[in-house]
Formats: sequence, structure tokens, C-alpha cells
Amino acid sequence: MNINRVVLTGNLTRDPELRSTGNGLSVCKLGVACNTRRKNSATGEWEEKPNFFRVTVFGRQADSCHQYLKKGRPVAIDGRLEWSTWETDGQKRESIDIIADSVQFLGGRDDAGNGNGNGFSGSARASESDVPIETSDFETAPVAAGAAAEDIPF
Repeated sequence: MNINRVVLTGNLTRDPELRSTGNGLSVCKLGVACNTRRKNSATGEWEEKPNFFRVTVFGRQADSCHQYLKKGRPVAIDGRLEWSTWETDGQKRESIDIIADSVQFLGGRDDAGNGNGNGFSGSARASESDVPIETSDFETAPVAAGAAAEDIPF
């Protein structure tokens, strides 16, 4: 069995571009940037490395993306990778894009263009990663005393 699944969160690098196919299907192109944190082996300091992705959205969701999203807005993308090849001026070209199955708009409407460059509200800086430093939010919750396996309805 093969699995081709991509889930990412990031910020739009430009305003969405909307086009239509010959049969009227809407196609919206998004640019999404996601930061990756890694430790510099020479300095021992954490560094941010941006990753840039091309995302394509189809149908009514493409229309919504074009209408409501702007550069800097945070989004969550769920989709799949698609590899394509073509030839331009005798040069073979390749591209790997993300075809979105769903796009979730994160933050509020006014988050894009609020001056901090990353679209998130609060005190976060553009250079901060979306990788949490505090991991206590991800700890397993304790089981209530007296709860038995047979009390679970499924």
C-alpha cells in the first residue's frame, strides 16, 4: 500500500492567484512558507530555516481561498504531493507541488498584514518556529480513579 499525504501549517508568501480551466473549474495557486528549527553545530544556537511550497487548490475551495486569504495569513494544508515534468526551450523541468484536499484558514481575518510578518496574533516574532518548546500540552492525561475498561461504551 502506498501513502501520499502532506499536512503542513505555514503562512502565505503571496496573495492567492485564481484561474479557471476551460470547463469553468476554479484553480487557486498558493505559496506557503513553513519554518524548520535546527541546531547549528558550530554555534550550538537554534536557527530557523524557511521551506517554501507551491500549493494548488481546486473548485469552490479555490474560490474561498482567493476571496478570504491574503499574503501573510496562516493556513493549514492537508493534501498530497504531485510530481510533474515538462520541457521549456529544450530544458527538462521538474516540479513537486502540493495538491490540497483541504485548506483551513488559521488566525483571524485581520492576521495577514498586521506588521509582524507571520500572520499569528500575539507576541510571536516572524523568526519563531511553530514547533512548540513547551511540550507539557502533549502529555497524556491521567485516567480517572475507578474507571474500568467495561465502563467505556465502545
